[in-house]
Amino acid sequence: MWSGTDIQRSDCLAEESNGQSVKAKPILGPDENVKNRAQFCESDLAKPLLGASFHPGGLKLTKRLGSLLQLTSKSRVLDVASGKGTSAIFLAKHFRCQVVGLDCSSQNVTEATELAGANGLSSRVRFNCGDGERLPFPNASFDAVICEGAFCACPNKSNTARELARVLWTGGRLGLSDFTRREMLSQKLDCLFPLIACLADAQPIASYVEYLRSANFDVEKLEFHDAALTKLVRQIRIKLSRAKNLAAQEKLALSGVDFTSIKQMAAKVLTAVQQGQLGYIVLVAFKSSFRYK
Repeated sequence: MWSGTDIQRSDCLAEESNGQSVKAKPILGPDENVKNRAQFCESDLAKPLLGASFHPGGLKLTKRLGSLLQLTSKSRVLDVASGKGTSAIFLAKHFRCQVVGLDCSSQNVTEATELAGANGLSSRVRFNCGDGERLPFPNASFDAVICEGAFCACPNKSNTARELARVLWTGGRLGLSDFTRREMLSQKLDCLFPLIACLADAQPIASYVEYLRSANFDVEKLEFHDAALTKLVRQIRIKLSRAKNLAAQEKLALSGVDFTSIKQMAAKVLTAVQQGQLGYIVLVAFKSSFRYK
């Protein structure tokens, strides 16, 4: 299906449906996906559970993605859904590139800007408020675009893919790390996604590939990192117990949180990952000089 693409597997592979590019049924409506993801990632519960990097693999996988994008000190990079700026700042430090972070949360933009200043990187990293469907940048503004665990939450993925292509120069690279799922998924799991690791509207791999191909991208590398998702969910289960104890001691303000239900949810998600129903991938594509028909 991915002729000429370098495919690597790190552990169990989520199966595709006869290789067909069939778009998955959305778990929630488009607006609900974005709203729930943003609310969870800004909540008091998010940081104790997910830490500074709100995606599987953390900065280790961010470094891997930067290497696959072949970033250098001359690279101009756009980080879409940059959150609190952790990945953008890491990329600027490690690869010495120029990074612009874009996030729909003004709170995240403020905190990320302060973090960049505290790291002495204000001249190389800046953050703007905006969303992936309407990127506030001219055509061919960037050498590379990175999006970690967020493309799945975009309401209109086709429009977003076209916007990502528009701001890249021809030959520029897009790096996605994102959640995947099989075509058929238990309805009981659907409602868990926005809460457990911001899974939102995860798609089958073939759907991601089709979105990118239709936006003038050639997929050149695909890696499977289900182990990173498994590790994250296991960490969440451990941190839930710690957060519950801190909340009981009034050392952590988490009113109205049903820890028992959330822990049960995390266990179901872990089982789904182990059964290959859910997964996590790194995908790199470059902007072609021609458009697919």
